[in-house]
Amino acid sequence: MIVVAGESLIDLVPQHPEDPLGPLAPRPGGGPYNTAVALGRLGSGAAFCSRVSADGFGEALLGGLRAAGVDTSLVQRGPEPTTLAVATLGPDGSAGYGFYADGTADRLFTLPPQLPPGTTALALGTCSLVLEPGATAYEALLRRESSRGLLTLLDPNIRPALIPDPDAYRARFRGWLPYVSLLKLSEDDARWLGGTPEEWLAAGPAAVVVTRGSSGLTAYTADGAVHAVAAERVEVVDTIGAGDTVNAALLHHVPSLSALATADWPRVLRYAAKAAALTCAREGAQPPTSAQLELPT
Repeated sequence: MIVVAGESLIDLVPQHPEDPLGPLAPRPGGGPYNTAVALGRLGSGAAFCSRVSADGFGEALLGGLRAAGVDTSLVQRGPEPTTLAVATLGPDGSAGYGFYADGTADRLFTLPPQLPPGTTALALGTCSLVLEPGATAYEALLRRESSRGLLTLLDPNIRPALIPDPDAYRARFRGWLPYVSLLKLSEDDARWLGGTPEEWLAAGPAAVVVTRGSSGLTAYTADGAVHAVAAERVEVVDTIGAGDTVNAALLHHVPSLSALATADWPRVLRYAAKAAALTCAREGAQPPTSAQLELPT
């Protein structure tokens, strides 16, 4: 079982990106939510751990998890509204976001007493590790489960508009690294955070995966090896959910510390690159199924 902890929200996606007052289409979203759905579609046993609103958007979010086969027994419910993220799309399909998150359900998450028996991995990231008071609870979950021997994946997925004190966040990020097994981040995240894969590896993770958009993915491992693969070429509709799909693809192949220690990184990265490409070829976060990702042996 892979537990994904963090926010779910509704992305409001412009239907005509060139028109700032054009219609917005609501789509299920949030980095951890997308990761959990992607894991379910890939056939990995996954559970979502969060606090979800009892409003209509919250019900739709839970419906999406269940449709993907994701366990929702760890989901807390509350009367607070669902977080909204208004997306803006660039000419190349890249997405930026503005957030409406004050007083919303997901930031009131509290630490669960335990994770289900058989859990082998925990994934966290994005807004959930920024917005208090929930951020402190998610951080406690990371530290507790890492100490119990679970594989932990961290995707910081930086949203600068939500971070009032960048230096304090960077220091907090460095404090998480001893509890992280697999760090995955984009080139933009890496640039914003500062540091290098070698520095991050020295702080604790066994592997660091950097996504480089149309330039592909690179994995750096604690033994000094570097593995890189090219991106799959597709007609990009938008990049919403692509990085979250990479998280799921990585965890699908390395769902435990023992699997991480023996990972075939070129194959894992090719799988992740194909998964991300298929997501980019669709509107919104619509990760592929396992049948769409068969790789030749």
